[in-house]
Amino acid sequence: MGARRSVLVIAHARREPAVKAAKKLCKALTEAGVDVMVSSDTDPIDGLAARVAQSRDDMIQAEVAIVLGGDGTILRAAEVVRGLGLPLLGVNLGHVGFLAEAEHDSLHEVARRVAEGSWTVEERLALDVTVESNGDVVYKTWALNEITVERAEPARMLDLVIAVDGRPVSQVGTDGVIVATPTGSTAYAFSAGGPVIWPTVEAVLVVPVSAHALFARPLVVAPTSVVALELLPASPAAVLVSDGRRTEPLPTCARIIVRRSTEPVRIARLHNAPFTDRLVAKFRLPVEGWRGES
Repeated sequence: MGARRSVLVIAHARREPAVKAAKKLCKALTEAGVDVMVSSDTDPIDGLAARVAQSRDDMIQAEVAIVLGGDGTILRAAEVVRGLGLPLLGVNLGHVGFLAEAEHDSLHEVARRVAEGSWTVEERLALDVTVESNGDVVYKTWALNEITVERAEPARMLDLVIAVDGRPVSQVGTDGVIVATPTGSTAYAFSAGGPVIWPTVEAVLVVPVSAHALFARPLVVAPTSVVALELLPASPAAVLVSDGRRTEPLPTCARIIVRRSTEPVRIARLHNAPFTDRLVAKFRLPVEGWRGES
C-alpha cells in the first residue's frame, strides 16, 4: 500500500459558507484516506477533521493546497504557500472565481479526484517588485495578479514616467498605473480597460488608470522586459498595492521596478476545458449565435 496522500486546506474561517464547505471537504477527504492539514494562520474551525500545520515544514509535506473561497482567498493562499512549490486548487465560494477550478457544489468530486491524485499542474507567471529611493532598495514584494501604484491623496493625480527595458515610454498624469500578469488581466486591469490575455501567453501588461497624456494606452510587453514606474518630484504621495492585499507607502521620487518572478505560482487543474470556456462562463458572455462544434 502506498503512502497516504496529504493535502493542505485553506479557508476563510470567518465566513459561514467557507466554514461549512471546509467541514464537508475535510470529512470527505478523511473518509477517502487523505491526511488533511489546515494552515496555522487560519482561524480555528470547531469540528474540523484536520490537524493544524504548525510550520512550513509541516505544510511542505502536502501535495496540493485546496483553497475554499473567492479569488481574494486564493491570492491569500498564494502568500501562505509562497516558496513551498505547492499547487493551489481553488474551490469557488465567491462571485466570479477566475482562479478557481471547481464550484462549491462539487466538493465530493474534488475529494475523490484529490484522493486519486487526478490533477495536473500549470505554472502562472508572477511578478517581483523592487522599490528604490535615491538608488537604495527600500521595499520588495511580489504579485500573482497585479501591482498598482495609486495616489494616496484622492484630490490629486500622480505624475510619473513609465519606462520599459531602461527606456522612457511616456509621462502621464494619472490616478494610477497597473502592472499585471496574464492571470491578473481579467481583474483590475480588465476593469481599467486592459485586454484579456490568455494564461498560456507569457507577457506583462501595463495599464494607466484614467490617465491624462497623449499616449496612455495599455501596453503588452515581453515577459523578459523590465517595467519601471518613476514618480516625478512634483507628484503627490503614492502607495504601492500588491494583489489588492499588501499596501506600502512610497517615498518621494520612488522608482518601482517590476520584472517576471523567478518563482511562478502553481495552479492545480482538474479539467482540460479551454480558457475560452472559462472566460465565457465567468463573464456570462453571449455566444448564442455561434455555429461551430459544440
